[in-house]
Amino acid sequence: MLNRKEFIRDSLFATGALVWGVKATEEDALQRLTILHTNDVHSRLEPFPMDGGRNQGLGGVAARAKIIDQIRASEEQVLLFDAGDIFQGTPYFNIYRGEPDIRAMSAMRYDACTIGNHDFDAGMENLATQLSRHANFPMLVSNYDFSDTPMEGRVEPYRIFRKGRLKIGVFGVGIELRGLVPDNLYGKTQYLDPIPVANQTADRLKNRGCDLVVCLSHLGYQYRSNKVSDELLAKETEKIDVIIGGHTHTFFEKPAVLRNKAGKDVVINQVGWAGINLGRLDFEFSKFSGKKMTNSERISISEKSNV
Repeated sequence: MLNRKEFIRDSLFATGALVWGVKATEEDALQRLTILHTNDVHSRLEPFPMDGGRNQGLGGVAARAKIIDQIRASEEQVLLFDAGDIFQGTPYFNIYRGEPDIRAMSAMRYDACTIGNHDFDAGMENLATQLSRHANFPMLVSNYDFSDTPMEGRVEPYRIFRKGRLKIGVFGVGIELRGLVPDNLYGKTQYLDPIPVANQTADRLKNRGCDLVVCLSHLGYQYRSNKVSDELLAKETEKIDVIIGGHTHTFFEKPAVLRNKAGKDVVINQVGWAGINLGRLDFEFSKFSGKKMTNSERISISEKSNV
């Protein structure tokens, strides 16, 4: 028969083993993440009119918000991003200069966006005003130096989001403005080569323990010239896991998967324009098998949409 000291000792060992076992089980459990994304919405707040056109009835923030809410109700860890060109394209922008666009994104609880060339269309002071007054999400841009401009202090180079036990590092890169945006609209903004900046930023995020590094890009998917694109960015960087793109209005049926300089996969996705699609990427993370994309969808947005 155990004496009192032996009983206490064995009980503590048993309790400790049980606690360690529970902790180990929790650490080994799969972690899931859903990334939702848009790009080049271009002030399309309402669906396309029912006029017989190819896109009639598609798009609109009300239908998009409904689908986002349904996904959030069914998935525990969700992030929502936009890859730029929020502004310009309908009378809403001509009249209200982006206020309803930013308000709608805030209402849908976007987690972050990056900047597009058309987001300069009413000037930097206007963009800074819309963000400071109406955005409850950050605009992430790592390769524009906005020093001594109205946008100084209005953007962040990156942000780390915590989802359950996951750390998701997100940063943004923008396109060369010279020749694309009138000089007076971007003023003293300095464009920095996105490839070295992306490498430095992704490396910093990995060193801070991020399980996934996401680049929000408004570079465009690919070009026949040597212009910097998402395709080139993926091949010339080492620690980016996902590129969510914009600018070229590319409709991916499924994401492209390219190899980076380290021989690892980079997922690239883009969902067209005008808010007629919502992109969805699902990932699983495991202590033993690492991370993998388990599902991708291009969800058509309309009043009849169902998830």
